[in-house]
This record gives sequence, C-alpha cells and structure tokens, in this order.
Amino acid sequence: MVDSSAATPIRPRRADARRSIDAILDAARTVLGERPDARMEEVAAAAGVTRQTVYAHFPSRDALIAALIEVAADEYIAALDAAGLDTAPPPDALAAFLDAGWRFLRRHPLILNLAAIPRPTANDPHDVVPPRLERLIQRGQDTGDFDRSLSAAWLTSAVIGLQHAAAAEVAENRLTAQEAASACLESTLRVCGRPTRPPA
Repeated sequence: MVDSSAATPIRPRRADARRSIDAILDAARTVLGERPDARMEEVAAAAGVTRQTVYAHFPSRDALIAALIEVAADEYIAALDAAGLDTAPPPDALAAFLDAGWRFLRRHPLILNLAAIPRPTANDPHDVVPPRLERLIQRGQDTGDFDRSLSAAWLTSAVIGLQHAAAAEVAENRLTAQEAASACLESTLRVCGRPTRPPA
C-alpha cells in the first residue's frame, strides 16, 4: 500500500523563510523610518510575525538594521542603473542622479536618522557611486555641458558633499525634502555648469 501522505506536496521551508524575511525587512523600513527607536516587537507586529520569528532571522536590532542597509544599497544601485547616467544628456543625467538619491531617501528615511550607517557587504554606495558620478561629469565636460576648469574628481566630491549637506538639512528639519532637493539641484548645476562669461 502506498502512503498517501507521501504524495502530498510540502511547501519548502526556505520559501516560507524568505517570505518572512521580506515581510520583516519591509516592516522595518516603514516602522524604523517613522520611529527610529521603535522596538523589535513593533517591527514584528507590523510584519505580522512573532517576536521570536524576527529574532530567529535577525538576532539583534543591529543585525536587522544591517540587513535593511544591504537591501537599501541594492535598491539604490538599481535606481542608478535605470537612470540613464551614461546615455542621457549630461545635465539631464545629473538631475536624474540626484533624483535617484532623493527617491532612495524617501523610501528609506531611517538613513537620515542613523548616527552610524553600517557598510553593506555588496553594492556599497561609497565604492560604487563616485566612479559613476565622475564618469558622468567627465562626459559632460567632454561635451561642453560642464565646466572643464576643475577636475571631474573634484566636482564629484563637491556634488556628493552637497547631497550630504542637503540631507542633513532635512534631518535637522531646517528644510523640507522638496526644498532640499531643489537647492541641491540648483547648487550642483552651478558647481558643474559652464563658466559664466564676464560682462562685456
């Protein structure tokens, strides 16, 4: 006689675990973004799982935040991949680069409130972003869209510094996200823009 229970498909535990992890990370993004000091129990409730399930996947709050940063980094790099940085006209590509950063911060507001951000093991923006931005600025200098009197490397550092300054203004509630984005774009275009002609 054949055991009928052997023919019953068993849902893979790995798929269940992956769904739990995704639900926890999505809940953490929202809950910690709204309340950076929220407890793990609040994340569990938002994810629809038990506190024990959260700790089974993430043994500490720091481990949960580190995993969230890994996901955020992957999403940010994917957004840059889709932004046309190597193909759009350089001024448009630069605006798209900045916009990708602001959309990233809107989706992951926790980034603005972390005193120390753990470095992801893959797709670390500190390593991946500067070369892409420098390549874009160099392309703009080659086409005459951006000032060539300063090196692309220096302008890259300046643009990233402007991004950090704008994000800090939002974190300190001195500017709204929209005001900071507009100020950052205008400042960046001025820094990278063609040199102005002296008055005749």
